[in-house]
Amino acid sequence: MLDTIIKKSEQELISYNGAQSSSKWFGSKAALQTEAQALKAQLEKLDQQCFVVRKENGQIGISASLGTTNPADLEKGELLSLLPSFLPAQLGDPSFKKDYGLQYNYMAGAMANGISSEDLVIAMGQNGFLASFGAGGLVPSRIEAAIDKIQAALPNGPYAFNLIHSPNEVALERDAAALFMKKGVKVIEASAFMDLTVHVVYFRVAGLSENVDGSVHMENKIIAKVSRLEVGAKFMKPAPDAILNQLLQEGKITPKQAELAKRVPMADDITVEADSGGHTDNRSLVCLLPSMIALRDEIQMEFQFRQAVRVGASGGISTPQSVLAAYSMGAAYVLTGSVNQSCLESGSSDYVRKVLAQAGMADIMMAPASDMFELGVKLQVLKKGTLFGMRAQKLYDLYLAHDSIDELSEKDRTTLEKTIFKDSLENIWQHCITFFQERDPEQITRAKNNPKRKMALIFRWYLGLSSSWANGGAKGRELDYQIWCGPAMGAFNHWVKGSRFEKWENRKVAEVAQQLLTGAAYLYRIQFLEMQGLKLNARLKQVLVK
Repeated sequence: MLDTIIKKSEQELISYNGAQSSSKWFGSKAALQTEAQALKAQLEKLDQQCFVVRKENGQIGISASLGTTNPADLEKGELLSLLPSFLPAQLGDPSFKKDYGLQYNYMAGAMANGISSEDLVIAMGQNGFLASFGAGGLVPSRIEAAIDKIQAALPNGPYAFNLIHSPNEVALERDAAALFMKKGVKVIEASAFMDLTVHVVYFRVAGLSENVDGSVHMENKIIAKVSRLEVGAKFMKPAPDAILNQLLQEGKITPKQAELAKRVPMADDITVEADSGGHTDNRSLVCLLPSMIALRDEIQMEFQFRQAVRVGASGGISTPQSVLAAYSMGAAYVLTGSVNQSCLESGSSDYVRKVLAQAGMADIMMAPASDMFELGVKLQVLKKGTLFGMRAQKLYDLYLAHDSIDELSEKDRTTLEKTIFKDSLENIWQHCITFFQERDPEQITRAKNNPKRKMALIFRWYLGLSSSWANGGAKGRELDYQIWCGPAMGAFNHWVKGSRFEKWENRKVAEVAQQLLTGAAYLYRIQFLEMQGLKLNARLKQVLVK
């Protein structure tokens, strides 16, 4: 009896719980698919509309055709649903694609220190996706080299460069913004901002001009990545008067540009950053995204901008299900991060790609951030295969407990020099001096008469280099690798298990993006049918990597 029930259940690939349809269907017997493999193949033809038909014997099938010229091939049935075609390019807001010259509403977000590499940005751009170069943490000369390479490969775009907020290294943010304007970079991804700064406002306003119809032309576009409503509001509104007046006094913008700035928002797009790798507030996307969209709508009603700020989704986006969920909640576009780091084009090492491809959703932890160490800001990193997280936390605990390196106990000093730093603290300080002479000399000046500040710089030496060790695959430092990673990585690995993407050697960033969007479009069609009372067997709802 049980075997009979199981076999019957397996045969019922599609069932119907809706009201009886009054629509009739007359079509080809041969074209009406009822077997599992044929049904799935038909549903996967995203560019074709389908007719869902209940035959006179009660069996439900799918056909791509309506009608037949051969009476002997005629099949009569009840038309339950007309499933329209639906392509990956239809997901999201069409204006996002138009404004950035894309084929898809999909973006690969910046990962600092060049992890979002030139090759990654170019590969995505050549396939109709937008990607942001990970300029955070890099010196101007390195960023300029990246600009030259990307602009040579993508002279007409699409590409973006990351402008990361650097409260402890203001020169880096200032010089990066100036370099972007000098080199003609028109799109930046502004991330980690807690408030607007003169540098990000300057980039925006210096590109404003008036069109012949009186509207405002925004030459320099900003995609702001935020995880807090109060920060999002700052980018959704016009630039503040105080900063505009400062720029006017310094002669960096014209009075006309200051006037135009009051008619446009600071950002063209807001990326909601939920539980992501690197800097994150570990927010829930299903809570944060709708709230940010509602905030956008409130601000739009107040200011009546000609083009409302679009809102995209990031953090936890790594499966077709999560991609579709984000779009279904109203995201104009989706942004991925962790999954891209495991791809061949990323600026990470093969060792990092390997351990990322083995990570589960729980193999992550929070650790102190190098760029905001003194503020206690943390970022999300991979826990599996590295001791970085625990060692970084040890440094922060010592920083909180002491006012200078000289206060450290002999035991703690030995642990630092022998286990973590693998060098004397005196030598580490000399390395800091050399490092900041090129990067930001003011850091050394401020630390000379401030022992706690000096201690912070020494500890940040380890936090900063640990990412470089990971990217470069430094031998002997594997346990110190800092690998930014969110739970999305584990979800992706679970989805691709058993497919060609299970091996990191087969992961190419544009192919991953295409598979995610194609899977999401397929699931949209499944959802469309189920909302009409049709229930599909699990095998038909399964999304496989092609």
